Amino acid sequence: MLLASVPDELFGKVDTGTTAWMLMSAALVLLMTPALAFFYGGLSRQKSVLNMMMMSVGSLGVVSVIYVLWGYSTSFSGEGNYLGLFDNPFTYFGLDQLTQTKEVAGETQYVLSAAGSGLPAIVFAGFQLTFAVITVALISGALAERVKFGTWLLFTAIWTTIVYLPLAHMVWGGGLLSGKEGGIAAAMFGTTDGAANVAPIDFAGGTVVHINAGIAGLILAIVVGKRLGFGKQSYRPHNIPFVMLGAALLWFGWFGFNAGSAGTANMTAGLAWVNTTAATAAAMLGWLAVEKFRDGHATTVGAASGVVAGLVAVTPACANISPVGAIGLGIVAGVAAAYGVGLKTKFGFDDSLDVVGVHLVAGLIGTISLGFIAKDTGLFYGGDYKQLVVQVVIALVAMAFTAVLTIAIAYALKPLGWRVDKESEADGIDNSEHAETAYDLV
Repeated sequence: MLLASVPDELFGKVDTGTTAWMLMSAALVLLMTPALAFFYGGLSRQKSVLNMMMMSVGSLGVVSVIYVLWGYSTSFSGEGNYLGLFDNPFTYFGLDQLTQTKEVAGETQYVLSAAGSGLPAIVFAGFQLTFAVITVALISGALAERVKFGTWLLFTAIWTTIVYLPLAHMVWGGGLLSGKEGGIAAAMFGTTDGAANVAPIDFAGGTVVHINAGIAGLILAIVVGKRLGFGKQSYRPHNIPFVMLGAALLWFGWFGFNAGSAGTANMTAGLAWVNTTAATAAAMLGWLAVEKFRDGHATTVGAASGVVAGLVAVTPACANISPVGAIGLGIVAGVAAAYGVGLKTKFGFDDSLDVVGVHLVAGLIGTISLGFIAKDTGLFYGGDYKQLVVQVVIALVAMAFTAVLTIAIAYALKPLGWRVDKESEADGIDNSEHAETAYDLV
């Protein structure tokens, strides 16, 4: 491709400190996908653990390739903004253009993620790639123990292309759900100097990642159907130490997710770090309190699940609330998610590993709560109703967008076959799909 297609204003000097911070943050977020494999694998039954882990690993493979080819361009190329839904997928196809340089007054300049950012665009692309990967992997928890691996990989490719990438553009790339002129928030409450007077807040992915994955998981759980014996037998986690290991690594990687979203090593990143820790700890305690008073026992799986619920809830809010607000948010999210996992029993859908109960419930709480606890604009800080209205509308639009397209993809793939046969499901999907077993007892 021609260098001329890269706007001149995107060339500039690289800030090595910012670059190092974002490379480390990207590595932390990438770690979250194998961490999720351990978390989901441990929650699965012994005969299905490998398949569950492979669904995360498969997402890592498929989404990474797509993101390099057309993913980054679709969300962030800045060329097109078609109907506020997506950018031109071919602007930086293959990403090689992002490595171009030019000489200005004897100084080498590089393609930056934004004018004057100091962050190479290729590093920003790598960071965003890891978000796309983990979002798709999260969905797999709703489908444990019954889905063909090939169908899952094809779904991953299609869903990433027509759901995740456009939604990332809509929220973070200047599209319909952003704070830019032409977005929904701007249409609701007007603009000043080309920006919405009341901008939506989604700092690190409450809408793009968690609400998105939660709704997709709900749709697929309904379309694909229940596991054999659902409602008649107990599905106990086969390896709780795996669950704890996965939760610990997710918490570690989440600092790249949230603090890394500051885009540089600054006070905002520090606030995000502290708020992430505070909310996660509080959510864990909230979940354990529910278990103790409701069931008589505070469980290890409950602690791990509370950790994830807190991480999810604080993701959209981590840079816009106080540490005390983060503690309050974490408690609410932990308690709500502890009860939210019971929705599948009440409504009869088999969300196997509680993607809906944790990611959708806590994601909605984190996103909508900003209408109350966002510093300066939230109701609890003297703001008016407008931030709350914007947060609710953005969440609802994202849910509708994901639901409609996920339904279409799910039914389009039905002729290919979603489910393994009943015998394979009963015997264990690891053997039928991968010709392997996790544990050979001798």
